[in-house]
Amino acid sequence: MGFSLHTFGGLKLLDPSGSQVAFPEKGMLILAYLLTCQNYGADRQTLARFLWGDDDDAVSLSTLRKTVSRIRQRQEELGAQFLSFSKHLIYVDPASLSLDDLSFEKDEPTEPFLRLIHLCELLSRPFLGAVTCESRRYYEWLANRQGLHTALLRDAMETAFRIARTASEYEIVKDAALLLFRAEPYDPDTLQLLLKVFNAEREVEDFRQLIEQRRAAISRGIDALNLAVDKRHEDATARVAAGTTVQGVDDAHLAVEPAVAPKTRFPKLVLLPPRNQSSSPEAGVMAASLIEDITIGFCAFNSLQVIAPHSAIRIGRYQEDKVSFFENNSVTYVLDTRISTIGGEVTLFAQLVFVPDNEITWAARFGLGQIDLVRDRRTLSRRIALSVSNEIERHETTRAFLELNPVAYHRYLVGKQHLSRLTLPNLRLAREQMKAVLESSPDFAPALSAVARTYSKEWLLTARGNIDLLKAAEASAAHAMKASGDLADGYREFGVAKLLQGAFDESAGAMELAEILGPHYADVIADHADTMVHCSRPAVALEKIERAIELNPISPDAYLWTAAGANYALSKFEDSLDYISKMADPSLADRLSAANWAMLDQLDRAQFFVRRVRESNPAFDVDQWLAAVPSKEQWHKDLYREGLKKAGF
Repeated sequence: MGFSLHTFGGLKLLDPSGSQVAFPEKGMLILAYLLTCQNYGADRQTLARFLWGDDDDAVSLSTLRKTVSRIRQRQEELGAQFLSFSKHLIYVDPASLSLDDLSFEKDEPTEPFLRLIHLCELLSRPFLGAVTCESRRYYEWLANRQGLHTALLRDAMETAFRIARTASEYEIVKDAALLLFRAEPYDPDTLQLLLKVFNAEREVEDFRQLIEQRRAAISRGIDALNLAVDKRHEDATARVAAGTTVQGVDDAHLAVEPAVAPKTRFPKLVLLPPRNQSSSPEAGVMAASLIEDITIGFCAFNSLQVIAPHSAIRIGRYQEDKVSFFENNSVTYVLDTRISTIGGEVTLFAQLVFVPDNEITWAARFGLGQIDLVRDRRTLSRRIALSVSNEIERHETTRAFLELNPVAYHRYLVGKQHLSRLTLPNLRLAREQMKAVLESSPDFAPALSAVARTYSKEWLLTARGNIDLLKAAEASAAHAMKASGDLADGYREFGVAKLLQGAFDESAGAMELAEILGPHYADVIADHADTMVHCSRPAVALEKIERAIELNPISPDAYLWTAAGANYALSKFEDSLDYISKMADPSLADRLSAANWAMLDQLDRAQFFVRRVRESNPAFDVDQWLAAVPSKEQWHKDLYREGLKKAGF
């Protein structure tokens, strides 16, 4: 074995025994360059510009002469003649040393899978590594070589893929596919090839068919709801024409065609490496593969840019650099994942964060204990990718409206903050901010939905059975549905307004559509759970609200209130009180607290809450309130009446 020049994994020269020997770095760069030239030689001026740039030829040539002198001396010490020099030219003797790069073009293994393994071994290491060379010509040559390497890998992979038959052969091809994706993460031909290699086309098609089925269901639901919506609009218009001063009806503008904001760029996503917080070493081993497998799943979506895995892995190690990395690379979304052990089961928790607002837009937990990590890992990864892509598409639709008016966007965010705290002053402040948004963007569906929410929540808090509040909520939600038919919020608020009016079937239909549109949207799931409470299906409600709490662990009071109501309906009075105790403002649920303590025969405690309710609402009447609050089944209403009467109301 003679001398060899290694260019992958760092530039180094090895002697016949395989030991690294010292050699001028610029000399090794000259060797690597000339061994890729057609005649194995180049003139001195070309090499000087290659190594030091075009700024000053005289200085570059002078520096080259000094480098040549050092190379001559080192070659004499090694007893080898790699490079020869004339007055104007420099040559390399290709027989004097071998080059790992040249093995692509001659003496390469003829068996396709051995050749592919050989390429993967080389290309898994960075070409040249960190060398000191900043010239334009060097970078042009480097890009040319890397392009050649990618083309060779693609050809070898396609050849092997066509003849692959065994599981081990397919694994070789898939490993090569991951390397190819790292090199060309945004090339459409590469993405299509990866879909074939990973057999993702069928799953993507299944997903698209599911979306079409959802859209068909939505269309059918919208047709049914529109009959009621149009009737409400006619009524609202008639009342306004007659001079009626119903609170909130002035928000029920007639529907117009939704304004569609053009998208100017694709959102950019980075997937941080999964953190293994479990007791399973196997789960830790799979973490590195999981990040790349999920990335592959995103290849089905050409409206999303994904930061290459090696960059994501690198930034994942340095917490202090993350913010600047996200900012410098215009990262829009981050998918953060961790593997942990809960109740003896290994699970994968994933959450999608919208970087500009640091907002969690989606989260889910997947059990890993019952799956074969080797066999099912990629299937799980693509499911995550498909779910996240769907959520990003939904969120981007909302952002398109938000970005129309920065001032309106700020007021919208302020209004959302007020809306998260369920008190009458906060609800009215939220409504004020949302109305200001609608002055500049009258068809901005999220603000219309938020206005509807302020009215329905005010109806609940005041406990006076004011039907005008619910009519205003319904009208504003109907406008939101008309303005943007593929956002969940309008359907959710329409369902809430119909529920509080006792229209259980219409409410359930709207809520079902809302959850179809936002299957991981915690607020929608929570309101669907509340609907199930009022439909006298507390077990279903509890399952849904627990899911919402898992997706949004720092839960707003409305979630906890719903969970408390579901537990009360199931006669789990202590559990109900436990949820109320977690509320930021437990006084919101004083009536329910009184009923719970009464059913536990703790009448002294029940009386405390009765007095607090009387202080805030002296005219509160149990029968009047129960007549206004909808419950589909009589047993449910009777159970609530029993607790309230027993408490002393």
